[in-house]
Amino acid sequence: MKLISIYKGLCDETRLRILNLLSESPLCVCHLQAILKKPQVKISQHLSYLKERDMVACQRHQQWMIYSLPDVPSLQLERNLRCLQECVQTDALYVADRQQLKELMGCKDVQALLDEGGCIRPLTLP
Repeated sequence: MKLISIYKGLCDETRLRILNLLSESPLCVCHLQAILKKPQVKISQHLSYLKERDMVACQRHQQWMIYSLPDVPSLQLERNLRCLQECVQTDALYVADRQQLKELMGCKDVQALLDEGGCIRPLTLP
């Protein structure tokens, strides 16, 4: 992976927020949409951008697309994601995103939702 591709992928707040959330758990577009409060089409565009640069992986489960960080990221991506995780620990927006993710998912992960019959679109967070 070219280093410039990684930095281009990281130079957008929405993509940084997506990567921050995916560092916690694989997620469906609907979960990202609820937390980031952005239209599905915008979230999908950002995910497509990241996927084209091998910064996220996806797999289909019936009609749902589940996104995650790559199982084996390039060394450059791994180091930059590690740096991102260190930097966001004190940024209120990213901390709030992670808190909303915990509230949204409760003690379940996406796989548990799929095992129960599907990724149920979450209610909008307060």
